[in-house]
Amino acid sequence: MPNPRKPSHSPPNARTLTAIAQDPSVRTGGKILVTELTIPAEELLPGPCGYRVNVIDYDSSTDTLYEPAVYKALKNGHIEDPFALSAKMKQSNKRPKSYDRKLVEDPRFHAQNVYAIAMRTLAQFEFALGRRVPWGSDGHQLHIAPHAFADANAFYSRDDRAIFFGYFTGASGKRVYTCLSHDVVAHETTHAILDGLRRRYLEPSTPDQAAFHEGFADIVALLSLFSLPDVVGALLDLKTGGSKLIAPKYLEREALQRSVLLGLAEEMGSEVSAVRGQALRRSAALTPGKDYMHMPEYQEEHARGELIVAAMMNAFLEIWLQRLAKIGPVARGMRDRSIVVEEGARVAGHLLTMSIRAIDYCPPTDIWFSDYLSALLTVDREVVPDQGQYNYRQALLKSFADYGIKQARDTDEDGTWRRCNADLRYSRNHFEAMSRDPEEVFRFIWENRRALNVREDTYIEVQSVRPSIRIGPDGFVLHETVAEYIQILTLWTGELKTVLKITPPKEIPGNRRIRIFGGGVLIFNEYGQLKYHIPDRLEKLERERQVERLRCLAESGFFEETAAPRQATGLQSHFANLHRARAMGSGGWHG
Repeated sequence: MPNPRKPSHSPPNARTLTAIAQDPSVRTGGKILVTELTIPAEELLPGPCGYRVNVIDYDSSTDTLYEPAVYKALKNGHIEDPFALSAKMKQSNKRPKSYDRKLVEDPRFHAQNVYAIAMRTLAQFEFALGRRVPWGSDGHQLHIAPHAFADANAFYSRDDRAIFFGYFTGASGKRVYTCLSHDVVAHETTHAILDGLRRRYLEPSTPDQAAFHEGFADIVALLSLFSLPDVVGALLDLKTGGSKLIAPKYLEREALQRSVLLGLAEEMGSEVSAVRGQALRRSAALTPGKDYMHMPEYQEEHARGELIVAAMMNAFLEIWLQRLAKIGPVARGMRDRSIVVEEGARVAGHLLTMSIRAIDYCPPTDIWFSDYLSALLTVDREVVPDQGQYNYRQALLKSFADYGIKQARDTDEDGTWRRCNADLRYSRNHFEAMSRDPEEVFRFIWENRRALNVREDTYIEVQSVRPSIRIGPDGFVLHETVAEYIQILTLWTGELKTVLKITPPKEIPGNRRIRIFGGGVLIFNEYGQLKYHIPDRLEKLERERQVERLRCLAESGFFEETAAPRQATGLQSHFANLHRARAMGSGGWHG
């Protein structure tokens, strides 16, 4: 007989939790914009503490350990959300002022806010990539401290296995909490995830790699916001007054750019600009059609990261406009607000999925913006072979070119990576093991090293083998295995010319040992056949890029004997230093 104490149905796989949709400074009708985020369901300990995120609310500035958030389990397998709006409040769109005050002042809601946004961000990555995603730090759980210190800062630290959020007193005299800004939490969570997917992207390299972590985290955070209909609707309401019908003049390019992109930048709380910066405001206002990539002011990593933000957000606008052009009026030329909002959120969600999936098609080290663009185009072609009427890939190619970012070399005319057509040997490999075992993939590389142009005089290591399932918008399912390997070649300065035909920059001392990084990504189809070999950095084709990397490192003082290595030590992590530089006015977004 069944146990009467246990529910007869399966436990839910998802649940909703209340969170702030942007930050407390963004209000509609004088009220904080809140939303219900759908996240994976799990057993929660006080904190909340789950299998991937552990919120520990300790304030190092005051030596205070806050009371953890505790959730009551319901009979249907869900939990009680103590901050959920009642059905009556939702229906009437009315709520007492005490509700907003509670969200801002209750540390337990702060803990729920960071947990919900971090778990939603993680779930978006896992949906897009079709597999579980690791954090960049050791262990399975990432620790989050909502009130870590009294400072206008927030950052991810690999060594501490944590994200730290600061708080400070704003110009108005009120306390400002960075943990209540949706984009700040999503941005920092993205750093932790990208570090798990591509650990070497934090190493010193070219300006593109230095800027990519920041730019990519901005893209994920912003598209996550725009994929929430509540946010898109609120931004449109700022100009239209909240009417159910929208006049065509509000749906033109310049109007949408002002109301949605620049509108969000203006509504973002100025109190946390030292943490968040003004990347969206500047990138949305950047005039397209200039060769920004070669301008001196865009060699600095914060400003450079804004270029891929500008390219992505303007592509978002272009595709949204294309979709709106196919929507007919409902009365007197007016458009239905709900459809306009839904279309905007749909475009943002699709671009967000593309942006995340592209990481699998990026090289494992020394990434360039052109690599990311080709990865974006290629992974979308694999999932959506027919571009359809909205042509996302063409919009991305044009938008990136508008900001000086061209497709990678050794790509097809449409900017996608060329398929691997090498004569490869599979007879000594086992199909099933190739989808999960690094040793089996290494054997495949070794057996085919000449066909794949992998140098034999380097240290070679397969760092990951990840089976993935990608679902297209039409329900099409694509099975792939993504294997990532690196190459390291250690040489004396004088050996660069004889071994790699590279003339070392004059700033590099003649007695220095130099590590040259290479590697690639192997994309196998569901039958174990190699589809793509993302460029190997030690091929002849990439010699120019190796020279550029060495030049950038030399000019930054990397090879000077007195230069201290940049390491993440405790709270003084790389991202903490980036944030501090921004707060002092060096530009860019938060790190």
